[in-house]
Amino acid sequence: MQLPEHGANPHHVYKRLGIKPPERTVDFSENCNPEGPPKNVLEMWPALLSTIPTYPDPSGEPFLSEVAAYHHVSPAAVIAGNGAAELLSLLAERYRGKRAIVVHPTFSEYEATLRAKGVDPIRVFATEQDGFKLPVATIIEKLPNAAALYLCTPNNPTGILPSREELLSLIVQAGEAGCEVILDEAFIDFVDEEKSFIPNVQDFPHVIVVRSMTKMYAIPGIRLGYAIANPDVIKALQAIAPHWNVNGIAAAIGAQCLHEEGYRTRAIEYATEQRQQLQKFLKQHDCTVTDAQANFLSFKPAAGLDARKLYKDLLTRGIVLRHSENFHGMDGRWLRVGMKRATDMALLQRELTDWFAGSRG
Repeated sequence: MQLPEHGANPHHVYKRLGIKPPERTVDFSENCNPEGPPKNVLEMWPALLSTIPTYPDPSGEPFLSEVAAYHHVSPAAVIAGNGAAELLSLLAERYRGKRAIVVHPTFSEYEATLRAKGVDPIRVFATEQDGFKLPVATIIEKLPNAAALYLCTPNNPTGILPSREELLSLIVQAGEAGCEVILDEAFIDFVDEEKSFIPNVQDFPHVIVVRSMTKMYAIPGIRLGYAIANPDVIKALQAIAPHWNVNGIAAAIGAQCLHEEGYRTRAIEYATEQRQQLQKFLKQHDCTVTDAQANFLSFKPAAGLDARKLYKDLLTRGIVLRHSENFHGMDGRWLRVGMKRATDMALLQRELTDWFAGSRG
C-alpha cells in the first residue's frame, strides 16, 4: 500500500492504513518551527484583511525587496514564488526534454516536478554505509550528461549539510560541464545563514538557490518561497511564472518575517538542543542516526527491529513519524523526526523507550 508522498496532513496516513486516529496525535512528520508563526505576524493579521479586495503586486512586493535587502543582492536577482514547490516546477520547465541529476535519498518533489515536465532524472545515490555523504566523484562523472544538478543543502531527509569544499568542487565542475546547479536551502535557516551559498551566487551564474519561508517561520498555509540567481536566469523564470503568483497577504507576512532576528536565533538554538538530545537518546538504544544539522534527523532502528512496525505501532499511540518508503535509498528502513515542543519530544522518548523494551522482549 502506497503511503502519502509527504509529511504533514497525518489524517491521510491513518486513512490509507485503515487505522483509527487516537484522540490526540503529535505530528513529527513535518519540519516547521514548533514555536509557531512570529508574534508580530499574528498581531498584524487584522491589518492584512485590507489587502483582500485589491490585486497583489505582480512581482511579490513588498516581499521581493525585503529578500533582496536581507541577502544584500539586487532585486533583479530575486523571484518570489507560491512556495518553493512552485519555483521547483518553474525550474523543471527550464530543463524540459533534458536530463537532470538527483542525488538520493532526497526530497521527492525534485523528480516529481522533473518528470511532469518531461525531464529525465539521472539518479545518483548517497549510501547509508558512507553515512549518506555526497558521492562527489560519482556526481562529477555524470555532469557532462546533465543540464542540471539538484542538491538539497542541508539534505532532506538526512539533515546532512555538505561541506563548502564539496559544494564548491561540484559547482566548479558543473560550470565547466555546462550544467546548472540547483541548491535547495529550505532548511539552511536552522543551521546558520552564513552557511548559505547566496553570497557566492554572483560569482557563479549557473547556480540557482531556492529558499522556503515555510519551515523557519511556521507559515506553510500561505505558501511562500523565493529563488536567487543571475538576473538573466531570474528573467527567464519570471517569463514562465503565472501572473500574481504571490498573494498580497503572503507578501506582507514574508516581508515581516525577514525582520524577525530574535525569533530565528531562538529557533536555531532550540532545534540544535532538541536534535542533539534525540540523537544521543537514539544512539543509546543502538539506533543508527544521521549526522543531521537541521531541525530534523533520520534514524534506523537497531538490528532485528523493523522500522515499518515501529512506524505503525507509534501511529496507534498518536505519534506520527515520517516514513521513508518514497525516499529512494532508505526504502522504509529509516524514519524521520522533526523537532517539536519539549513536552512532545519527551513524550516521543517515552513511547520509543516502551517500544524498544517491548520489541526486545
